[in-house]
Amino acid sequence: MPMSARDIEKLIKDAIPDAVVTIRDLAGDGDHYAAEIVSESFRGKSRVQQHQMVYKALQGNMGGELHALALQTSSPK
Repeated sequence: MPMSARDIEKLIKDAIPDAVVTIRDLAGDGDHYAAEIVSESFRGKSRVQQHQMVYKALQGNMGGELHALALQTSSPK
């Protein structure tokens, strides 16, 4: 069963409390999402480190319940 956008956002915000999260369902199938995540905790970290933080927040659901997630991460401007 696919994850909902709300579930994805909750997992991310639980792990990265200051995150501003925007999630879009790319295919309308509840299985392919894009997420834009802005967090001060990303400042000074490489893009790879930022994405690792998000994948950790997803608690192993990536590749299982969550089939595809395009990430765009940044720190606030």
